[in-house]
Amino acid sequence: MSRRALLALPLACGLLLTGTACGGDKENTSGGGPTPTGTAERQKFAKTRFVANAGLAAGAAYQWIIKPYRNGAFQKGAEGRTVALVKAGLAGTFTYNRLKAAVNNAKGDPTLAKAVAPLGAGIDSLKALTTKFRKGEATDGDAGAFDGVLNSVKDAGRSAGAPVTDKVPSYSDVQKG
Repeated sequence: MSRRALLALPLACGLLLTGTACGGDKENTSGGGPTPTGTAERQKFAKTRFVANAGLAAGAAYQWIIKPYRNGAFQKGAEGRTVALVKAGLAGTFTYNRLKAAVNNAKGDPTLAKAVAPLGAGIDSLKALTTKFRKGEATDGDAGAFDGVLNSVKDAGRSAGAPVTDKVPSYSDVQKG
């Protein structure tokens, strides 16, 4: 036998034994990663997820809806109006999606759930506004509505001990939804 064959045989056996030993029992079939076990952990993660989703929603809305609105980018005849409205439409969809996820996350924490519960109608109203932005029919009041809903969500989070700060996602993240 050659020297390579002598080295390959124990190496292959070692890998085979290591692979079988690492198989473990099949009791834990969850999607991987640790899962919260106690109520306190679930509440902690609920607040964290709420803050992350609400922060992304606020950041996208401020970057591509509220700032351009304040700068006059949505007014008829404004340079780059069409692009600003398309970006606002995408950002509106992204904002709506993240706010719905944030409200869903808030259900894991009783205090946060109570604080966010009255905001459902305001968040749902953003869906229609998104369509108006995409079609170029948005008015100054529509951008103000996004601002109002976001401030309500931030206030609700702050009152429940989960302060939300704006986190601007990349434009490619907004396009993906």
